[in-house]
Amino acid sequence: MDGERSRMTEIITSAANPLVKRMRQLADRKHRRRAGAFVVDGVQPVWRAVEAGCEIEALVVAPELLAGSPAMRMVAEQEAAGTRVARISRELFLRLSERDGASGLAAVIRGRVRDLGELTVRPDAVFVALHEIGNPGNLGTIIRTADATGAAGVILVGDTSDPYAPSAVKASMGSLFAVEVAHADTLDDLFDWAAANGVRTVATSGGAADDYRDIRYPTPLTVLLGSEGRGLPADALEHSDDRIKIPMVGTAESLNLAVACALMLYEVRRFGLR
Repeated sequence: MDGERSRMTEIITSAANPLVKRMRQLADRKHRRRAGAFVVDGVQPVWRAVEAGCEIEALVVAPELLAGSPAMRMVAEQEAAGTRVARISRELFLRLSERDGASGLAAVIRGRVRDLGELTVRPDAVFVALHEIGNPGNLGTIIRTADATGAAGVILVGDTSDPYAPSAVKASMGSLFAVEVAHADTLDDLFDWAAANGVRTVATSGGAADDYRDIRYPTPLTVLLGSEGRGLPADALEHSDDRIKIPMVGTAESLNLAVACALMLYEVRRFGLR
């Protein structure tokens, strides 16, 4: 019994430890895809993952950093329920963490992006579709905004940023565990899914004629946005039910994608509350 307790409280200090090596490997997108796992760093997002019932491979704790936090009780409860808890030194945790002011709590979590057909389409559902966006921080922020506005899911179209990239997970602030994220290989796949499920699509474009505040937003609905640099291709605009613009004054040529998405989602929500 004493030996078992000693192993449970052992502090890992070596970067050669298998779990530490796995966490480092999961910083690579290809390895995340192969492993079907990713790393979450920070008390709030880890706690949200636990509350969401995510499949947790291991909770990683730096006792010296986490001491005094209410999260210690959550970790103890999870350990008592059978979740693996690995304790590592403060120095090693700081080397692994990408956060300023590391909290001392991380987790290795099993996860994958859903297939488009797995999304739940309710009559009042609002989705965000993102075509070939490249900034994972923007993606994480959009997932967080989708959560805040009650959106039903985020759809990644084509070759996009990874929602499980460290900067995307960090920017989502735990909303990644509350919002369904799915992938469509092509825009044709997205439009076929929308047609089959009675989902209306509205595309954003600086060249559109209609102001985003002047049209109706019947649900179920998908708001389609393109990358900041290229926007949406012509065929996406052609196949969408509506095309809208967010008017701008001044010298800026475009809005940050996450800002544009937030404006759209809150306008859709405002319309729905009328």
